[in-house]
Amino acid sequence: MKVTETFLKGCFIIEPQVFGDERGSFLLEYNKKEFQDKTGLDVDFVVTNQSTSQYGVVRGLHLQKGEFAQAKLVRVIKGNILDVVVDVRKDSETFSKVFSIELSGENNEQLFIPRGFLHGFSVLEDDTIVSYKCDNYYHPEAEYGVIYNDKDLNIDWSLKESKVVLSGKDENLISFQDFKKIN
Repeated sequence: MKVTETFLKGCFIIEPQVFGDERGSFLLEYNKKEFQDKTGLDVDFVVTNQSTSQYGVVRGLHLQKGEFAQAKLVRVIKGNILDVVVDVRKDSETFSKVFSIELSGENNEQLFIPRGFLHGFSVLEDDTIVSYKCDNYYHPEAEYGVIYNDKDLNIDWSLKESKVVLSGKDENLISFQDFKKIN
């Protein structure tokens, strides 16, 4: 596996090696020891989630805070997304900085997101399947979020505004300015 740190400290792009022949292909999705050796991080994933979405869906920006914070390893099994993270670690040099990357079933890249980041993604292809591992369990009382189209973050989701589909919960998320006041 190839591991490349983004400009956001602790946030890594993971490129697994894919082996293929006339029968099909094989890739090693995750190897804890190799991940630890290449990143210096000792992460224990405790749950894996999967979502299926249609073109235009935006999920996020979400975060679990405090003792329920989560690191994630995001992978697209089928389809294509723009995966987006925002560093909200108060003591970070890159506080409020945004990083995005296209993840797809074809490129097999993964994104490791450390604790202390807002996370979301836009779906760029119908029937997209996203899988992500978390190192902590979900607790609704620890969930916070920022509206996807926040003017201060100014994220390009690679979608026309008229095509965006949100859940009721995501439609009612707060601004980044309001998030900073409670964070």
